[in-house]
Amino acid sequence: VARNLLIYRYNHLSKAIENACKLGFTKGAALYPMVTMNGEECHNEWEITFEEIHRNGAIAYAIYDFIRYTNDHSYLLEYGLEVLIGIARFWAQRVSWSSPKNAFVILGVTGPNEYENNVNNNWYTNYIAQWCLNYTLKSIELIQNENPEKLKYIYEITNFEISEIKKWNDIIENIYLPEDKSLGIFLQQEGYMDKEQQLVETLDQNQRPINQNWSWDRILRSCFIKQADVLQGLYFFEDQFDESCIERNFNFYEPRTVHESSLSPCVHAILAAKLGKIDKAYEMYLRTARLDLDNYNNDTEDGLHITSMAGTWLSVIKGFAGMRIKDTFLHFSPLLPPQWNSISFNVRFRNNNITIYFNNELLKITNVLGPVIDIYVNNTKFTTSEKSTTVINIDKAVFH
Repeated sequence: VARNLLIYRYNHLSKAIENACKLGFTKGAALYPMVTMNGEECHNEWEITFEEIHRNGAIAYAIYDFIRYTNDHSYLLEYGLEVLIGIARFWAQRVSWSSPKNAFVILGVTGPNEYENNVNNNWYTNYIAQWCLNYTLKSIELIQNENPEKLKYIYEITNFEISEIKKWNDIIENIYLPEDKSLGIFLQQEGYMDKEQQLVETLDQNQRPINQNWSWDRILRSCFIKQADVLQGLYFFEDQFDESCIERNFNFYEPRTVHESSLSPCVHAILAAKLGKIDKAYEMYLRTARLDLDNYNNDTEDGLHITSMAGTWLSVIKGFAGMRIKDTFLHFSPLLPPQWNSISFNVRFRNNNITIYFNNELLKITNVLGPVIDIYVNNTKFTTSEKSTTVINIDKAVFH
């Protein structure tokens, strides 16, 4: 299913190039739509259609994530590199050079936080643009090593020029990533600290959700955040940041987030669990699991939130179970909410069907179907044969 969804993206590549062309981009640059039926942009709000361009990065990340979980590089060879080249070309044309900053900047965007429009240098957007360029170059290198004839063919059909690589490397090395060094945090965007800094706990509950009680003028001038923004980037790329960095940013941004998006609570639940903040993780889990049941944001009359349903699974599996892929291996870092006695779930990983069970004392790995597999629990490796169960004393597994 995941592969077919990515092939769907490939099938819409020509429309993504057409969408970018309408905005003045050239030479095969691709901008995927925010909303579509046939690949054409069908969304009519300029601050989203033209400015919420980080969606391009999410498509590249989906390719990366699919390959990371499946270890299947054939998609990259057959379809994915062409998509990545189109997206990379978009970023290379969307940046501009700032002489005062002596860096490449990205101006006039809406980041993941949709309570900010037309901002400059949204950290998440700049970071994922840098990452996309770098991942595309690594993908080119991979295919060059595995199938140089295929790479030559892709170069021909995309009219790729080697000079593009030099340009992309220049952007990677010199893109501007805003931060507040005194606080040790990444800035959501330039000027964020100019806003009056308030915490969500100070808001009158009668004013919630603010998108139904405040004017857009007031929302846009406030410091309040609709959903994970900087924290979305730290969730995607957590291995590139140390835990103290993630914690500083979490402690700063979460208290300013109103979570008035179905996309928000699960990301915060996962990061909170990673940081050992079990009470906050469980609070965010409940918010994503019960979003429609309790009508938190007073909007279920418009329909149910599929993203929140997916977020419930993510909160349990990536949050409380701490499931990750690191260096091609499956990892778990279990953290059981005190409200629960145990957690059990099934996961398919490559050629294995696996059942995971854990409580406060032990974790069981059952290799239901598939070859011998190495799985890490709290960074300690355990080997499980087919149709066998490995029982692990959690206290004896090194926690990291």
